[in-house]
Amino acid sequence: MAAPRYKDKDAGVVLSFSGQWVSWSHTAVAYLAFLSALIVGSALHYHKIVQNEWYGYPDEWFPSVSATIGDRYPERSIFMIFIAITSGPRFALVGLWYLLTAKPGRTLPKVIAISGVIRTLTCGGWTYITSTDDHDWHDILMIAYIVFTIPWTTGCIALSPANAKAIKYRKYLAGGFFGTLVPLVYFFIQHKVHRVAGAYTIYAFFEWSLILLDVAFDAVTALDFDTFEVVIRDVKGASKGANKSSVPAAVLEKEKEKATAGVFSAGFRLSEALDIAADVYHGFVFWSILTSLGVTVWYFPLWHMGISGFEALIMTTVAPAFLAIKPFRSLVVKNQRVVHLLSLSGLVAYLIEDPTCRLFAVGLGVSLTCLGWAATLFSDSVQPARLEMRVLAWVIGLLMSSVAKFAWYTNNPIWPIMHAANGGWNGTGLVLAVLATLRFTRHAPLQGGHPVEAKGGSALLSAFGIGGLFFGLHSLLSDTSTMILWVWDGYPIRGPVSNVHAWYTIAAMTAGVFAGFSRPALVTTWTAYGVGCVGAAVLTLYHQWLGYYGALALAAYLMAISVPLISSASKKSPAVVFGLGFLIYNFVVLFHVWVVAYAFVPGGPLVRERTDWVNMTMMLLIGAGVFDLISQQAKSKQAAPRRATNTNHRKYHLGALGILNVLFLCANFLRFPTNDYKPYHAEDRVLTAGIWTIHFSLDNDMWSSEYRMRDLIKELEVDVVGLLESDLQRIIMGNRDTTQFLAEDLGMYVDYGPGPNKHTWGAALLSKFPILNSTHHLLPSPVGELAPAIHATLDVYGSLVDVFVFHSGQEEDPEDRRLQSEYLAKLMGSSPRPSILLSYLVTNPLEGNYNTYVSDISGMHDVDPTDDDRWCEYILFKGLRRTGYARVSRSTITDTELQVAKFVVPATDSDSASTWNAPKTLRNRRIPEEEVSEGLRFPAMFKGEGVRGHQYHVFDEPRYYSF
Repeated sequence: MAAPRYKDKDAGVVLSFSGQWVSWSHTAVAYLAFLSALIVGSALHYHKIVQNEWYGYPDEWFPSVSATIGDRYPERSIFMIFIAITSGPRFALVGLWYLLTAKPGRTLPKVIAISGVIRTLTCGGWTYITSTDDHDWHDILMIAYIVFTIPWTTGCIALSPANAKAIKYRKYLAGGFFGTLVPLVYFFIQHKVHRVAGAYTIYAFFEWSLILLDVAFDAVTALDFDTFEVVIRDVKGASKGANKSSVPAAVLEKEKEKATAGVFSAGFRLSEALDIAADVYHGFVFWSILTSLGVTVWYFPLWHMGISGFEALIMTTVAPAFLAIKPFRSLVVKNQRVVHLLSLSGLVAYLIEDPTCRLFAVGLGVSLTCLGWAATLFSDSVQPARLEMRVLAWVIGLLMSSVAKFAWYTNNPIWPIMHAANGGWNGTGLVLAVLATLRFTRHAPLQGGHPVEAKGGSALLSAFGIGGLFFGLHSLLSDTSTMILWVWDGYPIRGPVSNVHAWYTIAAMTAGVFAGFSRPALVTTWTAYGVGCVGAAVLTLYHQWLGYYGALALAAYLMAISVPLISSASKKSPAVVFGLGFLIYNFVVLFHVWVVAYAFVPGGPLVRERTDWVNMTMMLLIGAGVFDLISQQAKSKQAAPRRATNTNHRKYHLGALGILNVLFLCANFLRFPTNDYKPYHAEDRVLTAGIWTIHFSLDNDMWSSEYRMRDLIKELEVDVVGLLESDLQRIIMGNRDTTQFLAEDLGMYVDYGPGPNKHTWGAALLSKFPILNSTHHLLPSPVGELAPAIHATLDVYGSLVDVFVFHSGQEEDPEDRRLQSEYLAKLMGSSPRPSILLSYLVTNPLEGNYNTYVSDISGMHDVDPTDDDRWCEYILFKGLRRTGYARVSRSTITDTELQVAKFVVPATDSDSASTWNAPKTLRNRRIPEEEVSEGLRFPAMFKGEGVRGHQYHVFDEPRYYSF
């Protein structure tokens, strides 16, 4: 053995100092960087750095971090000098922490060290690239910094040496850091969305608190680094496991486990983490395939205008019923990998161009994925820990699906209605699905060729519970905007909005999952069930925030009860529980479609507009499953269902939940409304209005059509557009919301119109102008489908203009349409302001109900009375100067053209009156395009053959008018 290089402590040491000085120097220089910039900035540019986009001093009197360090000399330069000096101690701190915590065979220290390095680099990124330099990269690097702060913080707590004082400080500082994020986001929303004076100052205090807490968390390493001396030699042996503290190591380890809630007590293994990641992704694939079935089926009755026969494919979910055949059940259980791999046909379907063949590929995928999961759960039911892993993968997979849909504006990126042209990530998703499936099925089934069913409990009651549960999860929680739109009530905004508050739904779902596996005895009680029922009732009966509070309670309950309910069901006959359960689920799905599609189905009027019955049915079915759970507990004289004894997997599932929440918040940050909402030709006071029936955002080839719609609306320079057949928030339509993407991408305000619980096909309004007020109407419909209408008041160049968006009842119900025409005529006539009607009227020009809409009662005028080629779409107006009208072909986007009209908004009321005091012949006189100023013309790109199948048609060119 070689002799030691140093014979005593001082041998050969030129310079030595305690490792604590790395922590202290990092802390001092980091604080100095921020505080020096604050002091200098306040001294030299106080009024400028407290000024924001809405308010300045004295409403706002304390500067934010970004305003302090970002834009002005010399504080920006001072900050950057000190932050550059901070980088040296920062990298040294990460390195020393790795040396302190690294042990042979441990992977976690390496992971945390890597995250610490990346976190340091991203910190340099967002501090040196300010929002003024490059807003996007500043935000991206800031988000990345926050994301990598999570593994760094939790990893440092998990790897903490047995030092009770350090663990206590880390726990408090980490809790303070993440707890501060909640009020930070709240006051940012108050400032950005609600424009509350002084909110940004309060936000700034929380932002500075994050800086102080973040640096303080790293400063705690000083309590651990006294074990190091630089030139680095371990003088106390802590890095080798030695402990010289007066407190016994066993006591300190117990304190550490208490501080970390025991989550990390079993260590970290990369292979186990990969297992959980694969399980969760495979659960995500299940939900992606299942939720794609409805929207691909819906394409066919949509284009057949009635029952097509393809609706029968929704019954593919009942494939687990075949597990009643014992040889078949043995075959499936022993070949789960094959079944799960074949189920990916539901993802491969996007490669099939023909809609019919694509639908059958999806149907095959749905049948096999339901079959495979039922067999897997039943096979693994004999081992509680393994079963809990599968159930959590299934449930967290739903949450992942909701996160992905939020990031893709309510479309799932691996659905078969998506492809590269409209934002799909199908190829990437398919590759990951294959890898996840292979890892998901790598363990041998716990029950082999002749699996044994557990005795006890009722398979029939469990089937009821599974049917109601899956309907609730799918109809309400497969998209975060669904329940928000249930409680939407128009402008001014008095409740949650999807791109700002949707994370609350994710948070409630996360809390529910945690309660489901950590407190099953609490979840499986009639009290908890009562809370769920109250939540469902409040969601059904109330709007705005009160209704959404009920939605959050219901979301938490549905996710919580999923874990014990599915676990219990998995131990019974899979053919009955999942076969019958999915059959019941199918019937409730049809029930919840029939309430709005009653005019097209046999017996539909019996359940017309009875969403309350749907929710009652859902909760009663879940109650049957809860009754079975409670009965089993009573018979076995246990306080709770049998719980898994090996819970090592839970820390990875909690990690997965944490990561998904962070990813959602990152997407939420990127989607936060920042548009300036500028109209296209403000200099000419032009308002370009359009009406378009969008056929539920499915084009003729069964692809999601949002991107193509966006392009046409943008190129036509439409300022205000009414969208009809726009309510997609049902299982059969994919629980989507096209208006979110269009509004955010085009920079427009949006009113979704009557929500999905109002039983209409939908009417929406998008506007470049602020929507000051909007009211939703359901017009008289004693026989046929409900007719939705929006009455909105816009601020157009400082003038108030009313816009009505309306979808009339169907042709088969003339009395409905007559009553609706009278109602709408009176509604339009009640407005003394300039007005526009963007509508679907189902009438011939100059005939029948047309003369009620265009009448002295309404005060409205037809945009072009000579256009006799209309039946559905009409634009009417009053009090505005109409200058142009055009009809633009749809290509293959939908079945209806886009009609647009240009109006000049009068600067005064007298201007408006003089326009319509002119003789009628003069008012309707058409003029050549050359006599119209450039700002009043329609784009020339759609002349002739146009672009992408869009061109001016019927007239072959736009029409222009002298008044």
